[in-house]
Amino acid sequence: MILENILLILGFIILLVSGDLLVKAGTSIANKLKVPPIITGITIVALGTSAPELFVSVGAAFNSSPEIALGNVVGSNISNIALVLGLTAIVLPLPVQKEIVRKDYLLMFLVSVLLYFFLYTNSQLVFWEGCVLFHLLLLYMLYLIRKSKKIKVDEVEDDNKTKSWTYCSIILLLASFGLYFGAELLVDNAQKIARAFGVEERVIGVTIIALGTSLPELATSLIAAFKRELDISLGNIVGSNIFNILGVLGITSMVKKINVSDSLLTFDIPLMLLLFASTILLVLLPQKYLLQRYKGVILSISYFLYVIFVFI
Repeated sequence: MILENILLILGFIILLVSGDLLVKAGTSIANKLKVPPIITGITIVALGTSAPELFVSVGAAFNSSPEIALGNVVGSNISNIALVLGLTAIVLPLPVQKEIVRKDYLLMFLVSVLLYFFLYTNSQLVFWEGCVLFHLLLLYMLYLIRKSKKIKVDEVEDDNKTKSWTYCSIILLLASFGLYFGAELLVDNAQKIARAFGVEERVIGVTIIALGTSLPELATSLIAAFKRELDISLGNIVGSNIFNILGVLGITSMVKKINVSDSLLTFDIPLMLLLFASTILLVLLPQKYLLQRYKGVILSISYFLYVIFVFI
């Protein structure tokens, strides 16, 4: 069992390092091709930060662990809103843009409801439903690109501008392999640990794996808060959650259908929707469009209570 725990942690580390390398190499290649910075951010950077969830979910689906595949995304979205946003607000109160709440957050809630509808109708996510989710992601990206044209953006900083095409391509391939290998290690050893302790795969998926794949967002948000960079706010986390549902689950279900357990359908996903709705109230009341420290405490406590309840 010690070996499985070591390999589980190793899988997390490989995923995080590989995701970071994928972003850097992809950004360098995009800059060489003179791709606009906003498109680089929406596509390559977004894919890189959500790559751990994507590879874990696809790997779990192929390993006949649908509860890990779906639980990973649901748990990651819950931890992004409750834990990442909560801890960040505790470090530094976060202003929230009105447009984020009125458009992006509303979209996140609606696609979550759509996901629940798909799963509720036949207890699985099949190919055509995955196609719908993925095409909604493409439309969302087009919307962001159109919106970005009205905003002046700075050039993407790239420390690897002098690196050759060969170097960037090799790093990109190594990062992709690392994501695949790390996901295999993570899912395989999570299954073994779950069986050894008699824990449901769903529990492992919505807690340990979900938290592990959310570490990039957590680290980025906390570091930015300590540096008092207020541009890290609800919008970043909302975008990640939208990509998780539309991109990760969309692609995974197009590769292989995802079955859903009763626990995920009747508890975890409804709780995710309730959390999303409750966060809106925290953003709007009593002081509008500001997440103060006490609101961050409420969100963080809600996450830890959720984890405790899931295990109990």
